[in-house]
Amino acid sequence: MVAKNKKQTGKTTQASQLDRDKSPLVLPPGKSNVRRTGRDGRGGFNSFLPTGLSGIRGRLGLSPRLGGTLLLAALAGYLHWYHLTHLFENDRHFSHLSNLEKEMAFRTEMGLYYSYYKTIIEAPSFLDGLYMVMNDRLTEYPLIINTLKRFNLYPEVVLASWYRMYTGTMDSFGIPTKMCWSINRGEGLAPVDSCEGMGDPAYFYVTFVFLLNGLMMSLFFVYGAYLSGSRLGGLITTLCFFFNHGESTRVMWTPPLRESFAYPFLVLQMLLLTYILRTRNPSRTAMVALGVSNLCFMLPWQFAQFVLLTQVASLFASYILGYLCATKMQSILVTHMITLGVCFFLMFGNSMLLTSFYASSLVSIWAIIASRDRFAEAFKPGIITWAMQGLAWVASTVLLKFMLSTILGVSDDAHISGLIKSKFTSYRDFHTLMYTCAAEFDFMEMETPLRYIKTLLLPINVLVVSLIAGRTVQDVVRFLRDGGKTSAKVEDDDEAEGPEMAAKGELVYHSLQLVAFALLAVLIMRLKLFLTPHMCIMASLICSKQLFGWMGEKVKLQMAVFLIMAIMAVQGVANLQAQWGIMGEFSNLPQEELLDWIQDNTRPNSVFAGAMPTMASVKLSTGRPIVNHPHYEDAGLRERTKLVYSMYSRMSGEVVKRNLMKLGVDYFVLEDSWCTRRTRPGCSMPEIWDVEDPQNAGKPPLCSHMSRDSRPHFTTVFHNNIYKVLKVPKAAKDLR
Repeated sequence: MVAKNKKQTGKTTQASQLDRDKSPLVLPPGKSNVRRTGRDGRGGFNSFLPTGLSGIRGRLGLSPRLGGTLLLAALAGYLHWYHLTHLFENDRHFSHLSNLEKEMAFRTEMGLYYSYYKTIIEAPSFLDGLYMVMNDRLTEYPLIINTLKRFNLYPEVVLASWYRMYTGTMDSFGIPTKMCWSINRGEGLAPVDSCEGMGDPAYFYVTFVFLLNGLMMSLFFVYGAYLSGSRLGGLITTLCFFFNHGESTRVMWTPPLRESFAYPFLVLQMLLLTYILRTRNPSRTAMVALGVSNLCFMLPWQFAQFVLLTQVASLFASYILGYLCATKMQSILVTHMITLGVCFFLMFGNSMLLTSFYASSLVSIWAIIASRDRFAEAFKPGIITWAMQGLAWVASTVLLKFMLSTILGVSDDAHISGLIKSKFTSYRDFHTLMYTCAAEFDFMEMETPLRYIKTLLLPINVLVVSLIAGRTVQDVVRFLRDGGKTSAKVEDDDEAEGPEMAAKGELVYHSLQLVAFALLAVLIMRLKLFLTPHMCIMASLICSKQLFGWMGEKVKLQMAVFLIMAIMAVQGVANLQAQWGIMGEFSNLPQEELLDWIQDNTRPNSVFAGAMPTMASVKLSTGRPIVNHPHYEDAGLRERTKLVYSMYSRMSGEVVKRNLMKLGVDYFVLEDSWCTRRTRPGCSMPEIWDVEDPQNAGKPPLCSHMSRDSRPHFTTVFHNNIYKVLKVPKAAKDLR
């Protein structure tokens, strides 16, 4: 048992100790099954946050129906925030970790992103911190890079500015912002200090992530209610999300990832898009709101462009089928184009935005719609016209994308093409295998659809989409039978778009979007984080009178919905209980020893190389320059990482030493697990190198030799049971 004693607080009473020893149901890597002792009156991670909702409807003066909907949405958001904070606290025991342990808990990309937030809040002023991240010389030594341009760091910039304003204001009034405690960790370990409260940087950071994602659940409730036309639809959406929580989000385990900041704005953007599709003549305000939400989705996440590509593709398919008029489609395209331009400006001319399939698709679709009269003249209305428009879109998008990439000399997203190619062919290379050997980038596992079936999420979606598809087929058959004369197609003028056609259009779009997300999730399992929430949205349509009005009385439909919810709850509650049963505590003593050694025994300008996740921790906790890191979306960085990872190849020690000399490395952090780990056949690092370096296949890996004896090429200066630090010989380094 270890104890945590109060070190400083705004109160005079001594906190008593509570026994918090619990055996975890699940112990993730780096977790201990011993819980540090808590304190009376503490609610764990969320103890410093507001705990209730009251009087909202009366204060806002809302109508009973709208006020009730917003009140239920606020309740859903609060419950999701509460759920996230407690899962995070239970998983890591975050409130009892030292500052170093909190930083180590942010592994891989998370640690890299968080390091820039730390840089800004520790700088003499906000502008000094902003200058440091825009002229960074630590992340890819010896290069000086604008990390705000490269890594989508606007969330860290905003949160750091808020943190500085908050702590500055509280300090000026003499109001304490955190409580610090001395923790006796036992096991012969030195005591550490642990702080909690909004004045603690890590606490402040994750608090706002969870608040944002709590707000996202409120938006989900409103979204489901609006799409289905019933509050019951909002309830279905919310319950489906909670019952399939592990398949819907990972923000409770990985708060700093880009999707944690971006996805809530995608929900808002799709809600606004639904309103625009439903409205005959959407106002300029609605379009501006769509653009702003679009921008807020794109700025924090480099992969937002791929999601938006599926959106414009789904909208274009709706237009081709006649469910979306040309004028409205063009208005949406203009909004996307303006947003893309603003994002390009705010990202300091990030060329990946202009050379993306998304950007090319916007231009292609605009040109096709502008040429619609020519298509009508050249082809008979019907399937041939639709097919030709679709082929024109695909061909022009691909052609324009590669033309722009060639002209601008951009190859940063080449690995994406390689990843897609590897899904349909036997193509493999070093960078592709670095992705596909990770489980989250593999094909969707069979267990995922089975979990959807157990909570009825998949059967409900199949039913809803089948009804929509059936009605769409009827419209298409009617159109073809009439030879296009009395078609479902609407004219260019928005006034001609009737309410019935608009309602059908939004359902067709959502179904096509679901199909697009499903294809992405099947190809790359990680992208089920888009599929599952959208399935929850589509599930709300079981409350739609438009689809299920044939059931007769409203009471019958409601009884059927409540029966479905009861059946869903059987497995859904079991899923929630499994999540609530996860108990652990973050602990990584070998890495703590490594970081302490680096801090105490190396110069501040010593340069490090090693596994990408470890390098993020080295930069975050020691401030030492590194040559590679986990943000793999840059061609130059990928080549740097390839040189560093030659340590895990079968090349000679001399070749690897020269690779490190070329990068200016002083120390290499060797990890035996990277030499021996094998997620599946062909996926150990030596086997990945065999694809890239077949002439050395069959030789023993260099890393195996280095783990036993690093001489004569390197000198071992530190080692424990996980890490070994190899120093590049001074004479060798001088040869650079």
